[in-house]
Amino acid sequence: MTRETGHNAAMSEIMIRTARPGDARGIARIDVETWRTTYAGVLPATYLVGLSVRRREAGWRGVIMREPRDLRVAVDGRGTVLGFGSCGPNRGERDFTGEVFTLYVAPDWQNQGIGRRLLIALFRRLVASGRNSAIIWVLRDNPSRFFYERLGGQQVSRKALGVAGVAIETTAYGWRDLPGFLPTVPSEDSEPEP
Repeated sequence: MTRETGHNAAMSEIMIRTARPGDARGIARIDVETWRTTYAGVLPATYLVGLSVRRREAGWRGVIMREPRDLRVAVDGRGTVLGFGSCGPNRGERDFTGEVFTLYVAPDWQNQGIGRRLLIALFRRLVASGRNSAIIWVLRDNPSRFFYERLGGQQVSRKALGVAGVAIETTAYGWRDLPGFLPTVPSEDSEPEP
């Protein structure tokens, strides 16, 4: 059995759900792993090497305890976290009410549809909490940024962001009408919003 066949067979077992405190370590592992693989050569190596799963785990556990409904995870049949995303009120762009703060999928599971499923779940969460538009900021050098364009995101802004003492260009993608957008994308996930 090839790795691709194994992933495809396992995709039917992947579930998107609200994060739980026990997911914090898996979330932190993916957080650190994706930063190291995606931003090698973009951010200083000392910064990437210094990322700590333990510190990130404590931070993510705090997020889960404060507002678990704003954090979604993709898990396999054994409960292993394969990806995660978080959302909430917009932190600055006044034309958008909601924001997707993070969206990461473990490198071995990218390009399998998990990111799309997570993003749709986050959009549903935003709409359920009264936020009908969304923005997400992406580092310009992140090769995955075109994923947002394929899902209908429009480039709406740019700015420089300081990371590890380096000015990094970022691009914002926006969706102005989430209630209109959501019916146009299929989703196999139907976790009800509280």
